[in-house]
Amino acid sequence: MSLLEIRAAGIWCAAGDFYLDPWAPVDRAIITHAHSDRARPGSRAYLTVREGERLLRAQVGPDAAIQTVEYAEVLSLGAARVSLHPAGHLPGSAQVRIEHGGEVWVFSGDYQLAPDATCTPFEPVRCHTFVTEATFALPVFHWPEAAETIAAIEAWWRANQEAGRLSVLYAEAPGPAQRVLAALDRCIGPIGAHPGIEQFNRIYRGQGIELGRLADHPTLLIAPPGTARAANASTAMVSGWMRIRGTRRRRALDRGFVLSGHADWPALLRAIDETGAATVWATHRHGAALARWLEENGRRAAALETRFGEGEA
Repeated sequence: MSLLEIRAAGIWCAAGDFYLDPWAPVDRAIITHAHSDRARPGSRAYLTVREGERLLRAQVGPDAAIQTVEYAEVLSLGAARVSLHPAGHLPGSAQVRIEHGGEVWVFSGDYQLAPDATCTPFEPVRCHTFVTEATFALPVFHWPEAAETIAAIEAWWRANQEAGRLSVLYAEAPGPAQRVLAALDRCIGPIGAHPGIEQFNRIYRGQGIELGRLADHPTLLIAPPGTARAANASTAMVSGWMRIRGTRRRRALDRGFVLSGHADWPALLRAIDETGAATVWATHRHGAALARWLEENGRRAAALETRFGEGEA
């Protein structure tokens, strides 16, 4: 029996009559996290984790009807029992556990297993069927330790500062931009944030997440990807896509730093193993590759065609 099915508006659960991260307006949407490809405006009612309400409201509008729950709090929706569990991707990011008729399914949203000071850590949830993201589901995607990446960013910034150049670091927000801001050593120099980053910084600070003081005249500027380039600036980006040779060159960047809010290949396999799931559905760019690998290694698996994006993370 399948608890979930793909409809025109998104992934639907018949037992509970709700959608998971729908890509069109619906009556009831459960939102795993507040990125724009997951949290779209227009639905009649939203359900999310209390920790993520402010970020979600920034995406779907101040007047949206948002119901919140704590992590692991169980709700009865129709004939289904539903709870949300930490995904480690953003503040309030969640995996959705759905129980009905003796079956347990978990819809992962996006997740990472690496420690991140800006959000609640990922927790594996046991289930029969696991619906996992597969953004970076190839063996080439293997992240260095975050501390190693932060040290490399600081060395690049320090060298640029000594040469009298502004450092512009492109990073997705919310998420990697705030993770970097929380980790950088302020003793190196003043840091600034583009308004597209600062709008989310205010939400993080309002939830007690320390991002450090920002300066009006920085030597390092954190900016969204696609921001216009400044004169006499060295440019770099933090993203899992920087792991691919040639990505930095195609974007005309001086440097690329590997840091992501998504699980890399080893972490994806570990997360799947920890669920104990006999069946796995994979979404995102490399879903077919992950499903094929899982089938070859003894699991039932399939790739789903969805309309979720991958961003720069």
